[in-house]
Amino acid sequence: MRGITKGYLIKRIAMLLITVWLGLTLMFIIPRLAPGDPISAMVSRLSAQAGRVEQSEQMIEAWRERFGLDAPLSIQYLRYMGNSFRFRLGYSMAYFPTTVEEMVLRAMPWTLGLLTLATLISFMVGIAIGALLGWRPTPRLVRTFLPITLCFTSIPAFMLGILLTYVFAFGLRVFPFAGAYARGLSPEYSWEFVASVVHHGTLPAAAVVLTSMGHWALGMRAMMITNAGEDYMVLAQAKGLRPSRVFWMYGVRNAILPQVTALALSIGAIAGGSIIVEYIFTYPGMGYLLYQGIVNNDYPLIQGVVFVLICGVAVAVFIIDLLYPFIDPRITYERG
Repeated sequence: MRGITKGYLIKRIAMLLITVWLGLTLMFIIPRLAPGDPISAMVSRLSAQAGRVEQSEQMIEAWRERFGLDAPLSIQYLRYMGNSFRFRLGYSMAYFPTTVEEMVLRAMPWTLGLLTLATLISFMVGIAIGALLGWRPTPRLVRTFLPITLCFTSIPAFMLGILLTYVFAFGLRVFPFAGAYARGLSPEYSWEFVASVVHHGTLPAAAVVLTSMGHWALGMRAMMITNAGEDYMVLAQAKGLRPSRVFWMYGVRNAILPQVTALALSIGAIAGGSIIVEYIFTYPGMGYLLYQGIVNNDYPLIQGVVFVLICGVAVAVFIIDLLYPFIDPRITYERG
């Protein structure tokens, strides 16, 4: 493989496994530091709904045994790590007998379909805006107009989501304010269902795109300004190459590498950053699923969702490390 040695590949695989192990260990410890017992909380919710639950103490003990919470922490940890590496995430406490795998598999396509696409759009638009702002030959009129597109950068995504909902859902009634598709439809490959998904996903996607593209633009602008005086840029212009070729192949290509790293991290951890946005729009993605797990003190659900996030970030960083030599030929992991 170009620019990558066997030794480096083995080191990166080992680092990937260590990262996943450390993340899983922290996710085993952190929920158990929270006060309260999840089984007692679950029985209390049942009592609040039914008025009274017979033999609640016996029920609590039975459920603790069913979920393995009666075992010592060391045994719980070994079972947790073994099940995680076998991708057996267990049963949800709040939605028993539904398994965490089922809930994650239902939520994953919505997050990948909406928020990953929104992040990619934000990245591409932000990179183009930042590159034009940092490119000296850019016309003055364009330089004056482009900064206006970044005015939403300082607004949190969930605040902009509330504003968009108020204006376009409750005010103009152009878009729906909640859900992933219209009532009465079932997930299937049809134009009606796809159109409904796009219609429902426009506002949450807009909230993500408008608030995040400014970060990409500002970072790209700084890198373009830094690279403007490099020898390869001066040589390319002195050779009489077309300005568009100099802009894309010499300017953007060399300035985009740090942004690609940030994109890999953003996509890997996308669900964690979309919890509030998905909650506002009641969008059935990974972020909303994690919110449900936290509210219900559902250990297996929290651990299952975060396990997917940890693996997503670790794998994204692993892949981008292997792609570096292809993105920038100057980077190599071979010994000279």
